[in-house]
Amino acid sequence: MHDIDRHSSARDMVAAVAAKAISARELLELHLARIAAVNPAVNAVVSLDPERAREAAAAADEVTAAGERLGPLHGLPFAFKDTHEVAGWPTTFGSPLMAGHVSQRDDLVVERIRAAGVVVIGKTNVPEWAAGSHTFNPVFGTTRNPYDLSRSAGGSSGGAAAALASGMVPLADGSDMGGSLRNPASFCNVVGLRPSLGRVPSWPTRNAWEPLSVTGPMARGVDDLALLLSVVAGPDARSPQALETPGSAFARTTPADLNGLRVAFSVDLGGAFEVEDDVAGVLNAQRELLSGTGARVGEAYPDLRGADGAFRTLRAWHFAHRFGALLRSDPDAFKASLAGNIREGEPVTGAEVARAFQTRTEIGERVREFFTQHDVLVMPVSQVPPFSADEEYPSLINGRAQPTYLDWMRSAYLITMTGCPAISVPAGFTGQGWPVGVQVVAAPNHELRLLQFARAFEMANPAGRRRAVLGEEAA
Repeated sequence: MHDIDRHSSARDMVAAVAAKAISARELLELHLARIAAVNPAVNAVVSLDPERAREAAAAADEVTAAGERLGPLHGLPFAFKDTHEVAGWPTTFGSPLMAGHVSQRDDLVVERIRAAGVVVIGKTNVPEWAAGSHTFNPVFGTTRNPYDLSRSAGGSSGGAAAALASGMVPLADGSDMGGSLRNPASFCNVVGLRPSLGRVPSWPTRNAWEPLSVTGPMARGVDDLALLLSVVAGPDARSPQALETPGSAFARTTPADLNGLRVAFSVDLGGAFEVEDDVAGVLNAQRELLSGTGARVGEAYPDLRGADGAFRTLRAWHFAHRFGALLRSDPDAFKASLAGNIREGEPVTGAEVARAFQTRTEIGERVREFFTQHDVLVMPVSQVPPFSADEEYPSLINGRAQPTYLDWMRSAYLITMTGCPAISVPAGFTGQGWPVGVQVVAAPNHELRLLQFARAFEMANPAGRRRAVLGEEAA
């Protein structure tokens, strides 16, 4: 007998498979049963292929039986984000233009995770071309929040976060330009890490020096997230930005001693963005919690002047380069907000791009100085709680209009412009029962410090242990 269930940690699942307390096939069937029970309502896992997964699980059990060396994720069921190419599997990017696309090779992050021994079951849903932080597209439809099916799961890694939160997968991969690992983690009460540039290398890529997008891990807890980071991090000759630190440096996460730790705390970075009152209430409670641990908590924030405009310039420039030709050839194949963003990038000049890079450099210098005085920055992940799944984006914050589909994400994308690693950790719930995460930011390349703090925070705040109740469980 074994005591593994869908809420068990990924580490416990791996250990149980290695000890032959549970087979990879049994572990797969446990998750397939959960997917059958809740995915019709949540719509997080797409391109599911149970038979191919069963063949892979049987092969994993043969490796275990043969006494061969097992990978760090051996036997874990895994669904890759539907923007990451997985050889032999559909990768649609949530776009009707790619609905019939089957990948011919693995992305680097997929290559590493598959080599670690996972059993591939399918993909996780994304917004169209991963644009926007609400997961809906014309190929697979809308992913819904397991904590309230009327609400958004966030995006663009919304399928990944919802699948984790509802027990359909034990770990997940994602990517983040303006909050796509952090926002859905906050909305779904899981953990998501935006790493420093180069911590998790990407290949192939259209621009190896592109400064906004990163790939990273998601999990239900910080220790499991560190396990996946240990697999996907580390140098690769194909990625010129890759950092030299091996992934093994993150394999275990010791909680930080919070006593005396210098914690900068801010709800809105000095008025840089508006925060819904319910979110601010949850965040302010974390200030009291951290002060109670002995941490030295003070109101402070870095000077991020110019970050908003620079991010929007670089994002639009990137989108115009990536999708401009596709939009011109098939203008009706894009959602209106994405088409508008692509068109905004077309007139961007070289001088404007250069100024955006200069601004980002100046922000980096100010942030470097800030983190000589503070160990971490604690702030909101998202400015709003999970919004209606029937809206494309929240049009109001505290009753005030938000002109574009990016305005409510400033708390995430301003941090993108710093180059700092940032993690979303469950912090609490609104009165309606909607999850709210806290964003913790550390100096560039200080993931270990960030994970140690997040682990200690997670131990002090039990919000992440509250599971979504779905289907018959709610009866």
